[in-house]
Amino acid sequence: MYLRRDLIQPRVYQEVIYVRCKEKNCLVVLPTGLGKTLIAMLIADYRLSKYSGKILMLAPTKPLAVQHAESFRKLFNLPADKINVLTGELSPKERAEIWEKSVVITATPQTIENDVLTGRISLEDVVLLVLDEAHRAVGNYAYVFIAKEYLNTARNPLVLGLTASPGSDEGRIREIIENLGIEHVEVRTENSPDVKPYVQRVAFEWVKVELPSIYKEVRSLLREMLKESLKPLAQFGLVSSYSPDISKREVLQAGSKINAEVAKGNYEIGRLRMYQAKAVKLQHAIELLETQGLTALQAYLKKLREDKRTKSSRELMDDPRMRKIIYILVQAKELGIDHPKMEKLKELVKEQLSKKPNSKIIVFTNYRDTGKKIVEELRGMGISAERFIGQASRSNDKGMSQKQQKEVLERFSRGEFSVLAATSVGEEGLDVPEVDLVVFYEPVPSAIRSIQRRGRTGRHRSGRVVILMAKGTRDEAYYWSSRRKEKGMFEAIRKIARELEAEMKEREDMKRGKITSLDAFLKPKKKQAEEKTEGIEGAEKLSGEKVEKPEKAEPSKEKIYEKLQIKPIFVRKPREIVVYVDSRELRSGVPKHLRELGARLR
Repeated sequence: MYLRRDLIQPRVYQEVIYVRCKEKNCLVVLPTGLGKTLIAMLIADYRLSKYSGKILMLAPTKPLAVQHAESFRKLFNLPADKINVLTGELSPKERAEIWEKSVVITATPQTIENDVLTGRISLEDVVLLVLDEAHRAVGNYAYVFIAKEYLNTARNPLVLGLTASPGSDEGRIREIIENLGIEHVEVRTENSPDVKPYVQRVAFEWVKVELPSIYKEVRSLLREMLKESLKPLAQFGLVSSYSPDISKREVLQAGSKINAEVAKGNYEIGRLRMYQAKAVKLQHAIELLETQGLTALQAYLKKLREDKRTKSSRELMDDPRMRKIIYILVQAKELGIDHPKMEKLKELVKEQLSKKPNSKIIVFTNYRDTGKKIVEELRGMGISAERFIGQASRSNDKGMSQKQQKEVLERFSRGEFSVLAATSVGEEGLDVPEVDLVVFYEPVPSAIRSIQRRGRTGRHRSGRVVILMAKGTRDEAYYWSSRRKEKGMFEAIRKIARELEAEMKEREDMKRGKITSLDAFLKPKKKQAEEKTEGIEGAEKLSGEKVEKPEKAEPSKEKIYEKLQIKPIFVRKPREIVVYVDSRELRSGVPKHLRELGARLR
């Protein structure tokens, strides 16, 4: 036993999920804050006790990988040097040495993908692969390659996917299931009978604000410009209409259609690229105005004005209507007018801190600039606030290192400041205990992100979620979109879970001999043989003489294969092929594809 049972008291649903998933590749869909990591530890303990070997737990961000390692160190009876974190900050040589001596490894997927591709590590001895935030296992994300490689190479493989939200699209969920080799799905919601007693009450509020007339004037000019840019695209059938309310996705898809036509040699369509680029930029400008405010829009227009290389940017900034918009924005700044959401946010924070001075508050926003503005405004009121952003740097805005992210979260947990203004990097998995208030500065059209944001409160005690919305804008559309998608998500995952259950039952029946793999093929022949035997027995009864039964001949494999519609192909396994890859190619899909074809990479 590796898990220190004296320190934990697993809940009934955790024990049930553990029993069902300790021998099958499982996807566990469980609301945030209800102990998915403990389920992973229960299964890890069982797998290590049964097979020994290694446990590999992947998480999409470095702070999350570090957090998981700390949880294992706290609850696993292993020396500290046997539980380690692998990230890109360590040199390849260090990572290979740490991998060899470790029993439990938590890591970022890109790091493991690179080390597997270059042959520095092997997944052969890994007895459990845990993928946290498993909804990311789509497309070219590193989880996909690692899971396939693991299932192909490990001696005793078992996959455990953990997520609070697998996505609203049934096709996407099926892709996750296929990519991870999932055989069974365990789904729980806040209303599941075995989970309900442990769910903290979260109060939801939707606060609507009215946009001032100055906003409406700017929006009207931007929508007029957008309509003009969409018109040529609609005339060529690249978009369904030139309404300014057209979806962002449709405009982006128009760009892909243009590129495809140009690739075929239809260069006349190529001139529409500029209109499509203008439409994308204008849509973004309208979204910033409606959801973030005049300051955010002004910062974006400044970037467009400085972008001298792009014709679409130059044309937009030369438009007389854009000059008028900039004049209005300058006036608004002088008058101190900004988005009414900012004032409402300040009210909410002030009210929460007056009721409970040591409150912890998280404000989520899609944009770094807005996060910066929120911190400035709150500090101006004498309220302690910090930003929490990703590692990438943007022009004059330097990203946060893993060490800085960890320090900020620790200080927030200790109550050294009251408000954390976080971008999407704070949405996934980070365990910040006892958050009293979560504010969405804008709704998000994604079911996954909406669930992740909400999950930052109500983890250990009751909490409150406030969603700020500007009336009659994209805010309202995004909110209803995420609600609809969330409902569809649980319907889709339950349907897929039932299908997997039926498939597993069929496999079990085959193992027990109730169904054989050739039953379907041989069934008609068996029936004919039975009828023939019945006929002989009937003749014996009538004549009273023994009739000789024909000898039962077993069909040969060759004859069976001849009858099959698709003939099996038998190929001799080739000798190992070694391909030398330039390390700069690791980011492309080529090394992964070569690996899947069976080549060894160096």
